[in-house]
Amino acid sequence: MDIKVKRSIELFFLFVVLPASLSISYPIWIKILVVLSSFIYVLYLLKKEYDFGFKIPSKHSAIAFRNRILVNFSIILILTVVLVYFSNPDMLFSVMLKKTTLWAVILLVYTLFSVLPQELIYRTFFFHRYQLLFKNKSMFIFLNATLFSLAHIFFRNTLVLILTFLGGLLFAFTYHKSKSTLLVSIEHAIYGNWLFTVGMGEMLAFPGAD
Repeated sequence: MDIKVKRSIELFFLFVVLPASLSISYPIWIKILVVLSSFIYVLYLLKKEYDFGFKIPSKHSAIAFRNRILVNFSIILILTVVLVYFSNPDMLFSVMLKKTTLWAVILLVYTLFSVLPQELIYRTFFFHRYQLLFKNKSMFIFLNATLFSLAHIFFRNTLVLILTFLGGLLFAFTYHKSKSTLLVSIEHAIYGNWLFTVGMGEMLAFPGAD
């Protein structure tokens, strides 16, 4: 079987069938087993075929990343503060102010056990493994963002899907430009942790201030 056909089938099962199946009702232990098995498979291939490591980005990539983060985060900060203020003002910075310890734990847990695995799978692995299937880089980035959004379908929340699609575009663009898992993980952590800080964490199934 041609390698492109094999990779296409693998992509479909790992990034479409598996995430979609998590929104179906079946025993949680089976879901955990399937997700862990898939993650181990991804890590195995990363180490075996791509000699994966958290390589230090170039100075040029780091400077471009810093400038882009400053602009993007400024926009996100303003939009999210306005959104929370007008939609649910009681939640604005509520967890950070009322449950500071919980807030700090959430940031740590989210960064280590959500951001890093997601970026290893959806950027590092995805880009190395499937870029040969696409000649059009813009289409490849769009697909990556779409599948990243699909990974959050089990939340059954339209706003979550929109936010993760937009975030997916930003993260895919960052990785495409920098080829740095470290930089894209930092970017993901900054935006995600800000959502919890500003008061939007409950939509992502994290505890609120009540």
